[in-house]
Amino acid sequence: MIKVAILTVSDSCSQQKREDVSGQTIKYLLGDDKFDVCEYKIAADEHRSIKEALIYFADELKADIVLTTGGTGLGPRDVTPEATAEVCHKMVPGLTELMRSEGLKKTKNAILSRGSAGIRGNTLIINLPGSPKGVKESLEAILDVLGHAVEMMRGGGH
Repeated sequence: MIKVAILTVSDSCSQQKREDVSGQTIKYLLGDDKFDVCEYKIAADEHRSIKEALIYFADELKADIVLTTGGTGLGPRDVTPEATAEVCHKMVPGLTELMRSEGLKKTKNAILSRGSAGIRGNTLIINLPGSPKGVKESLEAILDVLGHAVEMMRGGGH
């Protein structure tokens, strides 16, 4: 079972002004047969809050994968990729390249996503877009390689 933590980055969701549909979309797409969602949090679009949650998920909770949603656009408060890069020891650009590439088949706006992916310790952190549609399309693009990625981080071969 792959241990997954979900972090929704949204000012309006953190203030309970809006329901977190994107985080729920992640849970739904993962299913229960291969992935175990061990924790779910909502954070405001604040660099420090995002970093703290990512560090907690990786260092304390020891999640295999952390999936974030939100904060990857061009807005002034969109800082999820920067916080992610700051806590990661290795970057994994191929995951987000694939997500953007697949997204471009549906909308040119996919190129505006700044999401990143990287590794902290034995945890793979992946930034997904903030919209439920963007979450679905992006996660579906990479879902079948996540098991192999976790196996490789655990020391398994290629």
